[in-house]
Amino acid sequence: MKGIQACPNCELLAAKLTLLEAELKALKRLIFAKRSEKMPSVKAGLKGLTDPEAAKKTRATRRAARKDIHEVRYEHKVKDCDKHCPKCGSNELKTLGEGKISTLIEYVPAHLERQVHVQETLACPCGEYIVSADGPVRPTEGGHYGPALMAHVVTSKCVDSLPLYRMEKQFKRAGLGVSRSTLCNLFHQSADALKPIYQYMLERMPSYSLVLADETPLPVQAENKTHKGFMWSFINDDYILYRYSRTRSGFTPSEVLKTSSGTLLADGFSGYNAVCTPERRTRAGCWAHARRKFFEAKDMAPEAEYVLEKIKSLYQIEYDAANAGIIHSEVHRQLRIDRAGPLLVQLYDYLLEQSGLHPPKSPMGKAITYVINNWKELSQFITDPVLPLDNNASERALRIIALGRKNYLFAGSDDAATNLAGLYSLVASCELHGINPEQYLADVLIRVHIHPHQQIEQLLPHRWKNQFS
Repeated sequence: MKGIQACPNCELLAAKLTLLEAELKALKRLIFAKRSEKMPSVKAGLKGLTDPEAAKKTRATRRAARKDIHEVRYEHKVKDCDKHCPKCGSNELKTLGEGKISTLIEYVPAHLERQVHVQETLACPCGEYIVSADGPVRPTEGGHYGPALMAHVVTSKCVDSLPLYRMEKQFKRAGLGVSRSTLCNLFHQSADALKPIYQYMLERMPSYSLVLADETPLPVQAENKTHKGFMWSFINDDYILYRYSRTRSGFTPSEVLKTSSGTLLADGFSGYNAVCTPERRTRAGCWAHARRKFFEAKDMAPEAEYVLEKIKSLYQIEYDAANAGIIHSEVHRQLRIDRAGPLLVQLYDYLLEQSGLHPPKSPMGKAITYVINNWKELSQFITDPVLPLDNNASERALRIIALGRKNYLFAGSDDAATNLAGLYSLVASCELHGINPEQYLADVLIRVHIHPHQQIEQLLPHRWKNQFS
């Protein structure tokens, strides 16, 4: 009896089986895992994040913020029936100090106000001269709605991700019957009024040395269907800029960054290649993207745990630098060279050893290939202390787009998506600097009409905070 011969395609079948098992595990994790378990934050594993001092500082910050809440004092008097002593029967009770004091945080619902503006009009007895007082400055010429209401509509949609039909219900409860079409008009009128600020943000973006970028799909309504557009985020030290485009091509990064030089921190997407050339920007890689690929591979390849530990060690260095107060300094740069440099050498050697041991199309094989192919970009941070390890700031900036997409489903048109990008840029930049976006918008919706155009930079959120807030 002849022995059983091995199948010549065994290795191929094993590779396919490994890939299918990995895809099945990834699908189960996507469907059944808790959201927090799908991709845990690297910071959660770093030493010292549960430091009691850090928690104490957080509580102190929250208490300080409560002091800014408008305070109303209520005096509670002792009942007449209790104003006698049960021991001696005396009715001559005296006040004991200021009394017992306690606080209660209460919510006072917002209210609408119908303002009637009366402009005094004077006339000369000669009948040749009549003069009227100036009326209120309106956000839009001939408009019937004030800047605070328009700011509320914008903030509700761009910050709270409320669809217009929900706002319609809220206004109805407050006593104002306003249609969705009117709310839509107010939203886009706000975008038109604030367009000079957004245009200035676009013009200034190329002047920043370090820019972080990312993109996400945004469905846009067309005739009888929707098409997939894209919302891009570009972040510098001063503000967050969103830019809408119909496609994911490299045209948008080129349009925004033009021929500027400096560094662009982004993932491995080829759409950024056009602006990352020797004559233009240096490309820096994102360790969060790399880490995610190994996290997805670890269930099928235990070797991925070694890589995840090395990446966590890179973040530990940054955490130590932050605790030491040396972020972005020359000391920080030297710390990266001394500690992160050897780690990268060890990691690269390990990946080269592992590269031939895993099928190229397996999760581990793909993760290894991604890091090796992007090694130069991922190593850029070593000698540049200003450069972050990852592009998480851009990803966080796109979460609000994803939440809005989930709630209001799509933008009404390409023009509507462009307006959405402009208003998102302003409110996200406000939140970046700890500014109440509703207060900012209510102010600049009026100020933008009377402010000198050559000084429009003063209306950027971070400048406005220092001059007008």
